[in-house]
Order: sequence, then structure tokens, then C-alpha cells
Amino acid sequence: MIVRRARSDMVAETRAKLIAAARHAFGAVGYAEASMDDFTAAAGLTRGALYHHFGDKKGLLEAVIAEIDAEMSDQLCAVSRAAPDPWQGFVDECVGYIEMALEPEIQRIMLRDGPAVLGDPSTWPGQSACIRSLTATLENLQAAQLIVPVDAEATARVLNGAMLAAALWIANAEDAEAAARRAVGAYKLLLGSLRRA
Repeated sequence: MIVRRARSDMVAETRAKLIAAARHAFGAVGYAEASMDDFTAAAGLTRGALYHHFGDKKGLLEAVIAEIDAEMSDQLCAVSRAAPDPWQGFVDECVGYIEMALEPEIQRIMLRDGPAVLGDPSTWPGQSACIRSLTATLENLQAAQLIVPVDAEATARVLNGAMLAAALWIANAEDAEAAARRAVGAYKLLLGSLRRA
């Protein structure tokens, strides 16, 4: 008996193969040096499949960034849930984001090549979700009287911008570890100003 796979399953598999191959190539040699022919061959697919599913190499980079962004979000949610209380969860999640800039794949794809190819990261689709999440967290911390009264959305945008700027600085610093220590210290001071006495 021949089992036919659903077209949607085949499409999802093709997309996943292309994203995995491109992610490996972008992480290993960078966007500019990654050859479309090499990573489509590594996926066992044609350049036509890439064009069909992603439009071009830039579209594939967007898909890779969306995948990494989702993984980062999942990791940060786990960090927050593991904290002993909501305030510490908030601090740990923010610091965790900044420290992710030390990871080579995130440095190269998300924080160097991404902005160079796709423009300002603050305009990427994932940033809107991040702002919404931060806003909700700040509203919950206010409701629990753990922070001083603030405009939750405005504060979320300022905190998000500071995290992104810190991550970009770390990714491009000569001494990323030292930059991360300095950025985390400064960011913790910023967060401390929100804490209710």
C-alpha cells in the first residue's frame, strides 16, 4: 500500500530543510558568503524551491531570524518561569536577552547580518511581540505592587530599546564578554529604579 503524504506536510518539510540549511550556512560563514547553491544542495533541493518558498535569499534570512527569535523567546520564558518570584523572573528574562548576544549564532545572524540586510531591528515583526510581552509583564508587576506606577507601554519600549542597543553593542564589541558585564550592570541599575521600595 502506498501512503501519500499531504501536500501541506511536504511544503512544511521543504521549508524546514531550507531554513535549517540556510541557518547553518549563515551561522558558519555569514549571510554575504553563504552560497544559495551550496545550502540548497545541502538540503537536497533546488534554487527554484528557495525562490518558490521564500522569494530570495533575503526572504530566507527573514525566516531564519523568525525561527531564532521564537527560540529565544521560548528560552527567555523558561528563564522567567524558573525564577523564585515575578520580579526576579522579569530581571532574569531581561538580563538573559542581553547575555544571548554572546552566543555566536545570535551575534552573527541576528545582530550583525540581520541589521545589515534587513535594516533596523526595532522594526522587525518580532519586536512588536516583545513590546506587548514586556508591557503585559509591567502591568502585572504594577498590579502586584512590585514596581512604581509607570506608563507600561512607554516603559516597555524604553526597556526594549535599551536591551536591543546593549545586545548590538555586545555583538560588535572587541571584547564581547566585558561589554556584556558592563551592559548587564547598567541595565540592572535601570531596572532597579522601577522597583517599589
